Formats: sequence, C-alpha cells, structure tokens
Amino acid sequence: MDSLFDTQAAESRARVAPLAVRMRPRTLDDFVGQQHIVGPDSYLRRMIEADALTSLILFGPAGTGKTTLARIIANRTEAYFEEVSAVTGSVKDLRAAIEAASNRLAISQQRTILFIDEIHRFSKSQQDALLHAVEDRIVVLIGATTENPYFEVNSPLVSRSRVLELQALSDDDIRELLNRTLSSSRGLDHAVTVDSDALDALSITAGGDARVALTSLELAAQLAAHSDQPGTITLQLVQDVMPSRMLPYDKGGDMHYDVISAFIKSMRGSDPDAALYWMARMIHGGEDPKFIARRMLIFASEDVGNADPQALLIADAAFRAAEIIGMPECRINLAQAAVYLALAPKSNAAYVGIDKALAEVREGKARPVPSYLRDRTRPGSDQYGPYLYPHSYPNHWVDQDYLPEGLARGDFYTPDRIGWEDRALTRLDEIIDNQSGTPLP
Repeated sequence: MDSLFDTQAAESRARVAPLAVRMRPRTLDDFVGQQHIVGPDSYLRRMIEADALTSLILFGPAGTGKTTLARIIANRTEAYFEEVSAVTGSVKDLRAAIEAASNRLAISQQRTILFIDEIHRFSKSQQDALLHAVEDRIVVLIGATTENPYFEVNSPLVSRSRVLELQALSDDDIRELLNRTLSSSRGLDHAVTVDSDALDALSITAGGDARVALTSLELAAQLAAHSDQPGTITLQLVQDVMPSRMLPYDKGGDMHYDVISAFIKSMRGSDPDAALYWMARMIHGGEDPKFIARRMLIFASEDVGNADPQALLIADAAFRAAEIIGMPECRINLAQAAVYLALAPKSNAAYVGIDKALAEVREGKARPVPSYLRDRTRPGSDQYGPYLYPHSYPNHWVDQDYLPEGLARGDFYTPDRIGWEDRALTRLDEIIDNQSGTPLP
C-alpha cells in the first residue's frame, strides 16, 4: 500500500512531467487514432475483453502510441508491467525480469507484461533469451519497434507473437488530441487559447507524431505566457517553436524504403508532380542526394531503357551533379532529371531481356558457340564455318544467326513500339527489306 509520501511524490512528479506524459491515455476509449487496432470490433479489444492476452509486437512510426498502448493493456488486464530497455538492457537484465515474472506467477498468479521498446535493437542472443519465457507464457511480451519486425526481429519470436501495425496519426487525430489537451485538467486546463490557424499549423507540422504535437504545444504555451497576447498561442509562436514540418523519415528504415518506392513508382507511372513530392520528402528528411541519383540511374535503364537512350545520360549527369555540387543546389539537378525520367517514354525490354537471358544461362542447356562465331586465332580455326562480315554487305547487315542452336531471335528482347526503340526497329525492318544478300564488290 502506498504511503502518504509516495502519493505526494507521485503528484509532484506529475506536475512537472512533460505534457506528452501527463496526457498519456489511460484507457482504450481515450486512445486517439488506430481504430483498426483499438476500435470496438478490433482484435486487440476483443482479446483484452476475453482476457486472452498473447504476446504482441507493435510496429509503427514514432509518436503513434506504442508505449501508451502497452501500458493501457497492462492496466486493463491488471497485469504487472515490467519495462526493459533495448538500448541499455543486457541478457542479465532480461533473465532477472523473467525470473521475477516466474516467481510472481507462482506466488500470486499475477501475469507479467514485459514491455521492450525498440526491440529490434536487442541482439540475437538477447532476443533468443526471451523465447522460452514467451513460449511458456511466463511473460506476455509486448515489443515496440519502428522497424519492420519481419526483417529486424528474430523469426521464432515473431512467430510466437501477433504483429500489430500502427499508422501515423492523421492531422484530424492530432487536432483532436490538441483540443483535449487544451481543456483537460491533466493538460493545460483552459490556461491558454489557440488561434485556429495556429491549431492547424500544430496539427500539420507534427507529421502524425503525437509526442511532437504535444511538445510543440507545450513550448508554444510557455512562450505565450510572455508574449504580446498573454495566454494566446498565435501562428507566429507555432512557427517559432517548429519552423518546419516534422514528417517521419528514417534513412535506414521502412519509411526510407517506402518513400523511395513511391518515388520510383511515380516516375514509372509518368507522374512528375508525384515524383517531385516524394523526392522532396527525401530531401527534407536529409537523404543523401547521391542515393536519390543512384536510383534514378537504375531507373533510366530499368524503366525507360531504349525508348529514350538519352535518359541514361540525363541520370548520369544528375549523379555527377550530386557528387560535385552537393546540397542544397543539386536539388535542382535532381528535380530536372526526375521530371525528364517521369515524362520519358517507357520500355523495360532491356531489363526483362537480360533477366530472361540469365535464366536461360542458369537453367537451360549448355549451348556451344556456333563455329563461325568462334575466335579464329587458334589452330584449326580454318575448319570453322564461314562468318559473314556485315560491313561487306549493303546497309552493313546480313542475315546470319548469332544465337546458339535451340534459341531464336525474340526469345529475350521483345521491345515495345515506343520512342527510340520504335524508330530503331523500323530502321531495322527497312534494312532487312532492302537487303540483297549479295556481298559488296
């Protein structure tokens, strides 16, 4: 039982705690957003109501409520809540927590929720130390991570857990949270008012992160107390505490791959506006401009190909600019290249062709080089079949098989009639039609 001093200490800590901590939801009904997880008919709510809690891995961007959700689950189920840091914790710490959970279960039949934030930071040996306890339900694991658990968490641990993905909060979700905070006794309790444009700015610049939104509101409220309009948060105050939008972007994680994927797909879909938007997301997030340029170099051959051979030169020039000029000026070069690639005619014939050829080489027969195509500097080459030298024929072309036996023209390269490829194939058709087959004198 807590003493009077314990209660007073807790109240003192609550008074000085950050606004984001004071406003942490205590029930699922207070939880903002994530209705696919905490809504009335959601899996998690049904599981809690049926007291059938299983191990969970909560996966999503920062500030979406992973830690809060873990605490709500523990309170709702009356389980003991144990938190181990994935940054500073060791295997020894894990084993101590598991042993305590085992004793707790044996003595008082109380279950233990073992919460591990950023679980992907645990080493393989640390994650393996959890397996037995999770499998035997000595602990109910709730792991939180901003990285895709299917790549960053050991497969045996993932297979013993239910993975729930949290989404970045919408601007409306953030606005609802801010309005609650302004009126709540645990929040600002009507101590300040917020102009409508300032509230919009706070909602938008948070980038879907509740913690960022509440921290910005708290800083703006502190400035408002000493402003020209005491007690009023204006747009200028919001811009002072958060001059730019905090969109989530992790240069080594899922958001990194999601945004670059959207960038590539936008260029492939011939949408220059979308390509520029996703490029801006990467630049704003501090992405290495050479990484963006490298992906455009690949795209120039993979998706534009010979429909516009100039695209490869444009992409190469953009990469050189990123190397030599650097940010912020090279953003202009990258933007020019991205728009060109997005609007260029598209052909993946070369990309598809080389993969078909590689598949044939790996899986097909071992096909010898036709004798007339072999090197003629070795002894016995005079017995090879005759090689027809194309430059000795009209239009510098002669009908001759260059593939090994069993393969035919068109097995690998099947271009679309678009851009330069269309012109090149038309030119080849003209050459073949006008070919006499007689060597030049």
